[in-house]
Amino acid sequence: MERMIAFSLRLLMCVELMDRAVGYLTVTIEPIPPVIVGDTVTLKCNFKTDGRLREIVWFRVTDGGSMKQKIFTYDAMFNTNYSHMEDYRRREDLVYQSTIRLPEVRIADNRPYECHVGVYDRSTREKVVLASGTIFLTVMAPPVFISVVEADTPASFSRYQAQNFTLKCIVSGGKPAPTVFFKRDGETINVIPYIQPAAGGEGGSTGGKGSRPPVTRIFDDTAPHGSRPLLHPGGRPAQLHPEIPPHGDVPWAPRVSPAPATAPRRWMPTSHPLYYYQHTHIPFSNGTTEVQALLTWRLNPQLDDQALFSCEVKHPALSVPMQAAVTLAAPKGPKLLMSPSRAKVGDTVRIAVQGFQNDVFPQPLVTWTRVGGLLLDGNVQHDGRELVLERVPAELNGSMYRCTAENPLGAVDTHARLVLFQNPSMMKGTQDRNNAASRRDTLGVRLLTLLLTMTLEVT
Repeated sequence: MERMIAFSLRLLMCVELMDRAVGYLTVTIEPIPPVIVGDTVTLKCNFKTDGRLREIVWFRVTDGGSMKQKIFTYDAMFNTNYSHMEDYRRREDLVYQSTIRLPEVRIADNRPYECHVGVYDRSTREKVVLASGTIFLTVMAPPVFISVVEADTPASFSRYQAQNFTLKCIVSGGKPAPTVFFKRDGETINVIPYIQPAAGGEGGSTGGKGSRPPVTRIFDDTAPHGSRPLLHPGGRPAQLHPEIPPHGDVPWAPRVSPAPATAPRRWMPTSHPLYYYQHTHIPFSNGTTEVQALLTWRLNPQLDDQALFSCEVKHPALSVPMQAAVTLAAPKGPKLLMSPSRAKVGDTVRIAVQGFQNDVFPQPLVTWTRVGGLLLDGNVQHDGRELVLERVPAELNGSMYRCTAENPLGAVDTHARLVLFQNPSMMKGTQDRNNAASRRDTLGVRLLTLLLTMTLEVT
């Protein structure tokens, strides 16, 4: 027992002597929390040694660690300035701190950084002891763009049919990806997550563009908890599935207008719709992400008109949530402008919608018709915010044109009467033709009188 104790003591003494002969070096980098683009960051490398400093090198690691870019070097052989380092003696050990400053960090600065330190071996200056430390600098970027748009193109509306409506919130420029949620009139909406079915009908995904569910399903809000399936146009019952939202013309669920197999029935809207939610992340090459969030529900024009829907974003780089809002509204009072204001026969007349008496969302669909007849081009109606009548003839004087503006919340009609004035150039041509005819008639009378006079004289 005494021999083992003696052997242990001798071993410890040998280890201590070897350590003193070789020297030691420990390197640590102080951790730093995530920073925001534009901040100024200071990285601190602390190292403790009983040897003499040889060099300090900072590296920025690139290409996943395969390359290292040298950003700072201190060589003790050629530098005598220690102003950038702090050193003090503690228990006869030297403690150093090397710092580097990164002003106005960018997203590209989001990467590992290494601090390499070398000290001379205590036994010989020809040998250098090396050690290093690593830290990953996380750079966050707040979103720079947010908007709320309608996911579907303008479409006709019928209050006797169930219609689905989808809002799309687009948030770009965030790193990491932000959290997106919807509110209605200031209250957070409880949503049902939508799970995109796989192509084979099994499993789920986040849903990419171009994929479609195998069966389109639509819910009847008139039944308890929206549990009664409506019918497809062919009369076949739509399969009920809580993961498939009632949605319009977007890639993951085409619009289907329900139609009963027998007599049509009036659609009775509900005041408690089901809201379905889906989001997609689109990564950019600079490390940021675009989030597209979709909110779908069964539209109720009576309750949804003038409803305020907002899309809000939470992100660790934002002190307050980012927000974009729209108010659903049916078009009211279209303002029409006719150019020119005093149109003449043969002019090109333009009738355009200049605006409405209210802010309209979603964008209305505008159609034109002629009351009691066809348009000048022979068509029944024209789509667009402007109607162009090329070289209007006199027959269109006094004709009435109807402008219909509609969105899923309602429709409104307004009329414009085309009043044509006589074209001066055409009037001049008519007057010249009348004067020529009058001159021809006068010449004929004179010739006839001369002939009669000659005949009487001969007789």
